[in-house]
Amino acid sequence: MNRSTDDRRILGGQEILDAGLPDWRMLRETIQARFETDGYGTSVALVNRIAELAQEADHHPDVDLRWGWVGVRLWSHDVHGVTKRDVDLARRISEAAAAVGATPAPHKVQLVELGIDTADHERIAPFWRALMGLVPNPLMEDGHDLIDPDGVLPAVWFQQSEERDGVDRAHVDVCVPHDVALNRVAAAIAAGGRLVTDEFAPAWWVVADPDGNLACVCTWQETDAD
Repeated sequence: MNRSTDDRRILGGQEILDAGLPDWRMLRETIQARFETDGYGTSVALVNRIAELAQEADHHPDVDLRWGWVGVRLWSHDVHGVTKRDVDLARRISEAAAAVGATPAPHKVQLVELGIDTADHERIAPFWRALMGLVPNPLMEDGHDLIDPDGVLPAVWFQQSEERDGVDRAHVDVCVPHDVALNRVAAAIAAGGRLVTDEFAPAWWVVADPDGNLACVCTWQETDAD
């Protein structure tokens, strides 16, 4: 199927927010939703309806079928980002979820990535590609970002840094909805962690556990820092 230029244009976070998709949240290059159901039968019914909609649209989301919920991830694989196709299908999926009595739970969607500090990402990237079966992110020409083509494993990305000992060279990025981030940071601090910096918020906050291991809580939003 030929795609129009408009159908292939990657939408920014604010455009997606302005599209009015209350059941969906942007996480990296995707929009994701979670619909909670009263049991496996309803979950299956919703997945079957999503499959029908996907076939009609010739646009196919990733679907996670569980006993009490269904997770849906939408993105346009040909351009590696969210387009009008995803927004249109998201609306229809939300309608299908409402029709079977499923309840949207957008605050529960999230994804995890692994960030590694390195002075030479070209030296270590082949190891992580081989170890995890990852491929370069087509949107990143510098090779700083590796992804799972099947979208199952966490992405691995490399952050330029000076040579130093191996302490705190790797950290976890937890990507959450923009309207969940502050609560997630507060919960981590309340659970014994500490805030390392909010200099780059609302794009990301750096937190540490009681042993000093670092993690970032990330959103699609841009940083307020100059």
